[in-house]
Amino acid sequence: MLRYVFRRVLMMIPTLIVISVLVFTIIQLPPGDYLTTMVNELQAQGENVNQERVAYLREQYGLDRSGVEQYFHWVWGMLHGDMGHSFEHDKPVNEVVGDRMYLTMLVAFVTTLFVYVMSFPIGVYSAVRQYSIGDFTLSFIGFIGLATPNFLLALVLMYMAKAYFGTDIGGLMDAQYIDQPWTTDKVMSVLAHLWVPVLVIGTSGTAGMIRRLRANLLDELHKQYVVTAKAKGLGPIKVLVKYPLRMALNPFIADIGNLLPEMISGAVIVSVVLGLETTGPMLLKALQSQDMYLAGSFLMFISLLTVFGTLISDLALAVLDPRIRLDGGRNR
Repeated sequence: MLRYVFRRVLMMIPTLIVISVLVFTIIQLPPGDYLTTMVNELQAQGENVNQERVAYLREQYGLDRSGVEQYFHWVWGMLHGDMGHSFEHDKPVNEVVGDRMYLTMLVAFVTTLFVYVMSFPIGVYSAVRQYSIGDFTLSFIGFIGLATPNFLLALVLMYMAKAYFGTDIGGLMDAQYIDQPWTTDKVMSVLAHLWVPVLVIGTSGTAGMIRRLRANLLDELHKQYVVTAKAKGLGPIKVLVKYPLRMALNPFIADIGNLLPEMISGAVIVSVVLGLETTGPMLLKALQSQDMYLAGSFLMFISLLTVFGTLISDLALAVLDPRIRLDGGRNR
């Protein structure tokens, strides 16, 4: 196991290097840069542009360097904890992100918890009580959850929150707490607003997880070893928990590698609709304005989560499922 972990950690280094090259290349692919976009917008509005000022800013931001030099400058800064300078906000990326990263991680964590807590008992119940009224009802609700667009559900819940609870979901907190120090009232305001984005973002994930768990558990329950265990007199709970449920949990563990990155990067539309102060809308705006250091830092953070999450899920799968071998079959 230790050899496998060491080998995988070493593989992560070239993987992240390749990802960083791809991220930087893709961000640089559109013609021009942030200053070019800004100048074009000013000229379209009929304003005069001081070319000397533009040239000074280009040199100040390092945009006059070659792409290779800009890439190594960016990577060297990240290795030292410097995520670069945001052109649009005229601040270091670390300061621009601010509370947005903490709020994003809070939404992602609570949503992940919601997905796991809701999908596990429902998926097990649907498999054990196959074709019962409860199974049909929960399956119907699951299909509705998969078919409903997140942005539409967001609009419906925003109306319900305002109409029935008096909560205006136009962000993750009331306006007076934005950019203010964290206090008990600010935390309570965040909690009062949090349930809507958690329900919206977690609904489709919960429905999909229920379907996968139900299908895997049904497949295990119909295998010969389960029939043999029942024939030997083992109780239904022990038969379910000892082997079939463990084997059916593989999708739960395997999804660790992409669940958090999907929550952070995949909820951009929902964040825009709900006006959430998370990293999703900021990432979208940074890509549109070619704010390369801000966008690149976000994408590298998501990639880092994916790589580490995949490692964790692989190790957890090896512990959970004895059929998975990490030594490539050398000890057969």
